[in-house]
Amino acid sequence: MQNFDYMTPTRLIFGENAIEKLHDVMAAIGKKVLLTYGGGSIKKIGLYDRVKEILKDFEITELPGIQPNPK
Repeated sequence: MQNFDYMTPTRLIFGENAIEKLHDVMAAIGKKVLLTYGGGSIKKIGLYDRVKEILKDFEITELPGIQPNPK
């Protein structure tokens, strides 16, 4: 195994209408997005469609079916 140094900074944006900042925040990082989600409530509440619309000019790869840990 080769030695490496890995750092993942995390940015959390909370508040009313925070999703409106999503496009600009992501555009500053790049044009590729990994969209991860669990069992489907993101679709039931309409958040999935909203995110897809906001990020329509990004290359989105989806990873659905994430299981909670712990359950």
